[in-house]
Amino acid sequence: MTKTSDDYMELESANGAHNYHPLPVVLKKGKGVYLWDVEGKKYYDFLAAYSAVNQGHCHPKIIAAMTEQAEKLTLTSRAFFNDQLGPYEKFTTDFFGFDKLLPMNTGAEAVETAIKIARKWGYEKKGIPVNNAKIVVCENNFHGRTTTIISFSNDPVANENFGPYTPGFLKIPYNNSTALEELLKTEPNIVGFLVEPIQGEAGIFPPSNSYLKEIKNLCTKYNILFMADEIQTGIARTGSLLAVCGNCTCKNSCEKQETYQRPDVLLLGKALSGGTYPVSAVLADNEIMDVIQAGQHGSTFGGNPIASVVAIAALQVVQDENLMHNARLLGDHFRTTLNDFRKNSKIVKEVRGRGLLNAIELFEAPNIPSAWDICILLMKKGLLAKPTHGNIIRFTPPLVMNKMELDACLNIIMETLSNCETKTTTL
Repeated sequence: MTKTSDDYMELESANGAHNYHPLPVVLKKGKGVYLWDVEGKKYYDFLAAYSAVNQGHCHPKIIAAMTEQAEKLTLTSRAFFNDQLGPYEKFTTDFFGFDKLLPMNTGAEAVETAIKIARKWGYEKKGIPVNNAKIVVCENNFHGRTTTIISFSNDPVANENFGPYTPGFLKIPYNNSTALEELLKTEPNIVGFLVEPIQGEAGIFPPSNSYLKEIKNLCTKYNILFMADEIQTGIARTGSLLAVCGNCTCKNSCEKQETYQRPDVLLLGKALSGGTYPVSAVLADNEIMDVIQAGQHGSTFGGNPIASVVAIAALQVVQDENLMHNARLLGDHFRTTLNDFRKNSKIVKEVRGRGLLNAIELFEAPNIPSAWDICILLMKKGLLAKPTHGNIIRFTPPLVMNKMELDACLNIIMETLSNCETKTTTL
């Protein structure tokens, strides 16, 4: 008997841990900017797996690279060399302009790796007393959900009843370089500043235009590592190769651009594989990366042959299809259109973002639907988005979307919001 969406949702509920609260849709197929559920209904994807599917679902070039390699060699572990890791490391370090790459699998693993590198660099290069290294992070950050990472989260959903927590982290307000400098003046054992160039899970909050330059200068002045978590914001999502690139859309000559605030440690994941395979990486120059020696860090799957060819293909698609330019143009159009709508809206408080990383924030009042309720209405109209917090909806479609598709989605969004304002929609 053919299973329905309800059947699959009940199966998950009965047999899986309840660590997610998904929208009530069961997806079966994806292609480009579209998804289909098990009943065959077609949707626009406006989440792109939290920016992992920048290149669109099942991109043929990425799938071809993955399947070709899967038929030859999948995994050796790092006990041996394989013929794909070296080419991947060379391609990616050239692509982003760094000396070395340390391959891992998930975004959280990349963050954990960067923390270890920064601490070891602090002890061996900066002379910090052993076990005294501290890393500065921002309030309302989201870097993952491992035990160490939740130790410096201030989201009670993420860290409540998971203690004891890992020490060694100091929190300051986001988008506040003065707070960073005040801390650096008084605390001598800081080794790095770990930051999202645009806060994502917090609700898509781009910083002021001067913020990244100011914190880069402070990190240089006080000899600490500028650690940019570009797991969600990187790889063309914001209209440039990296969010730290500012207005730069070049591939690998960013150092010539005044807007590029080059991090000392770069964290990548998600779209590094185009959403087809878990691939993450930490990049840094020799002076930093060489503190890691044999046996001190690793992963059975990190740097495996499939991951290596998939990542090359995924980055090549970003370059060949000019996804940075597309994200910038469509993002400007998205925000302009919704900001025009907002001027006469009773429920939309703010539209913000950069490139195709955007959010709308709703006013909070008893007569205004929640972000979750509006996402349910959008789903019914064939558009999939996801709320973050109670009154913010994140809009992050695949970067292969075209203007005609985006306009169709904007019409769905504005019609849904308008119906909510006139109370003609049944939730």
